[in-house]
Amino acid sequence: MKVLFIGGTGNISTPSSRLAIEKGIELFHLNRGTTKVEIAGVKTIVGDITKPETLTDLKKHDWDVVVNWIAFTKEDIERDLILFEGKVKQYIFISSASCYQTPLSYPIITESTPLSNNLWDYSNGKIQCEDRLLKAYRETDFPMTIVRPSLTYDTVIPIAIGGFKEYTTADRILKGKEIIVHGDGTSLWTVTHADDFAKGFIGLLGLWPAIGHAFHITSDEILSWNMIYQILATSLGCEAKVVHIASDFICKIEPSFKGTLLADKAESVLFDNTKIKTFVPGFKATIPFSEGIKRTLQWLDAHPERKFISQETNLKIETILRAYRAL
Repeated sequence: MKVLFIGGTGNISTPSSRLAIEKGIELFHLNRGTTKVEIAGVKTIVGDITKPETLTDLKKHDWDVVVNWIAFTKEDIERDLILFEGKVKQYIFISSASCYQTPLSYPIITESTPLSNNLWDYSNGKIQCEDRLLKAYRETDFPMTIVRPSLTYDTVIPIAIGGFKEYTTADRILKGKEIIVHGDGTSLWTVTHADDFAKGFIGLLGLWPAIGHAFHITSDEILSWNMIYQILATSLGCEAKVVHIASDFICKIEPSFKGTLLADKAESVLFDNTKIKTFVPGFKATIPFSEGIKRTLQWLDAHPERKFISQETNLKIETILRAYRAL
């Protein structure tokens, strides 16, 4: 099976690339050649998907599967429809579970949960991408499949404030500084290790019955945010000095958190993974957060230069804490 990943060296896509190679898939990456991630067995086509003049080599190929990990707008999809029409048997768009109805009218999410999130431009862009692909599927039989990851981690720290591509909150925990946990910390969430995501995702490649369908792929482990931060702190060998602050108040003081917090992580979310387990029999997430976050921290310890501490985020956290104490 001949597969193209547009992207392929990111937090989620790197483990999927490695597993694809293990499964004997002929995998190509299209990228600009600037990311220093080497995956044995992957063939690289150098080009920038946003610059048609760099895609001469890409246009020479036909594909069994194309996966776009880095499409965010309807215009990105319009470009891909032109580029791959008649040249691909399955096109997979990486969307986002943040597209699901916000706020939820029912706490258990299935793939049929409505898509509606007016609080975050990122989510709205992904919804528009999905709408365009559905239109192409209905009108021209374009062979699309949609995948919606939730908070998936490998080389990032999956927390609401001062995490993901930052080490800021981890650093605050290590230094005994106060950290913020939104709400009272009892809302429920799911974090998924990228190695587990890859097991379900790779099973969809070349799976023709999956054409026209959407899937989310998450762990079945359900944790409160208090538990997530406690596990992080324990893995760092420290106790966290937690200050619970209402999400509305956090975003009132620092509106930049509106998207990632109010539009995504402020309320309980429970995923029903029946559909991916039906299409990919045997899929099961097996890496608990208590194990997965240790892998992430070990990876960061081995590359200290990647422990990015944002002074801007630290300032925002301190500003919120001061405003909270002044109430």
